[in-house]
Amino acid sequence: MRVILLMALLGLAGCDTLTGGEPDRLAIAAAESAEAEGEGVEVIRLSLGRRQASATLIQQQGSRRMWRAPGGVVVATDGPRVVGTAGLPQMVMGTRFDGTDPLSDPRALLARSAEARRLVDISGASRDPAGMRFGLSFDCRLRAAETEDGYILVEERCRVPGLSPVLNRFWADRETGVVGYAEQWIGPGLGPLALDFDPSG
Repeated sequence: MRVILLMALLGLAGCDTLTGGEPDRLAIAAAESAEAEGEGVEVIRLSLGRRQASATLIQQQGSRRMWRAPGGVVVATDGPRVVGTAGLPQMVMGTRFDGTDPLSDPRALLARSAEARRLVDISGASRDPAGMRFGLSFDCRLRAAETEDGYILVEERCRVPGLSPVLNRFWADRETGVVGYAEQWIGPGLGPLALDFDPSG
């Protein structure tokens, strides 16, 4: 059964496979996730287009966490924000903030919008130096509003020289300010990566 599921997902990947014969790692992760989940392990759910996979916590230092899905997909987060990725066609190699991240308190954004600036390093899957870009400047504005179902929706719109405008969205609990779901940019040419921090809910 596992072989059939894996072949079906790889078939769906089609032209989504990487150049140079690289496998579609998120498709592999989706096929293997059901077997990888275990009790007592902290898990988040990742979605990229049609692909979905569970990722388990493998490292934590303060608010920074590293999550790994089967197939070699790794996502690093700082709070709810993606700050690094590996195993995808485009990879976020590093993220540096100029000042504090307004997303650390979504409830404060209900009163007024905020601006944020960060520098991001990206690379292609092959890590060819010709495809690396360092210090991409994200100049962003964050606005928040309450939703009808009791959440705070934070929209972050960013201008990035040489790239299309970026839109990130975060849904936070109104009472606690904790982000439970997010959709974020993870590189040019890729759709937003959705992260469900409470897949059991």
